[in-house]
Amino acid sequence: MVYARIEDRKGLTMEATKTAFMEGLAKLGRRERVLLIPPDITRIHGLGGMLAVWATEFYGGAVKQILPALGTHVPMTPKEIEVMYPGVDPALFTIHDWRNDIVTIGTVPKEFIEEVSEGKLSYEWKAQVNKALVHGGFDLILSLGQVVPHEVIGMANHNKNVFVGTGGADGI
Repeated sequence: MVYARIEDRKGLTMEATKTAFMEGLAKLGRRERVLLIPPDITRIHGLGGMLAVWATEFYGGAVKQILPALGTHVPMTPKEIEVMYPGVDPALFTIHDWRNDIVTIGTVPKEFIEEVSEGKLSYEWKAQVNKALVHGGFDLILSLGQVVPHEVIGMANHNKNVFVGTGGADGI
């Protein structure tokens, strides 16, 4: 789900943001098994934490797991989880282990990488994600957060949450 709206230079109020988000979730419909992939505490300045709180409020017991997009960051402490995701059951949180908890879901051929990098890079890239995304039996996986500039790879959140935040060494 991508949402864009301009009211004024001040942006959306928290209430308007929540309303728009909940309306988007309503369009997705009810689910049985939901996985949330929000950013970790290093992105607390964004609304990713609140989006996870609101998604948990909307889906209730259908939220079976929350997998913060850690990449190689230090796992969040219980206090950080409480601060960033107020009121959410800490038992829902899983720590991503980028060395052991991954599966390869595909490979980008080196020829394609050579082409798009104009010959600057020449290797294949394994698309790896946390095994929960593939084997967790979820009927909805939500990568939460705003798409914002990132100093290294161009954009943060969106697919970065998945392929870097829950990925393996090749993606990170």
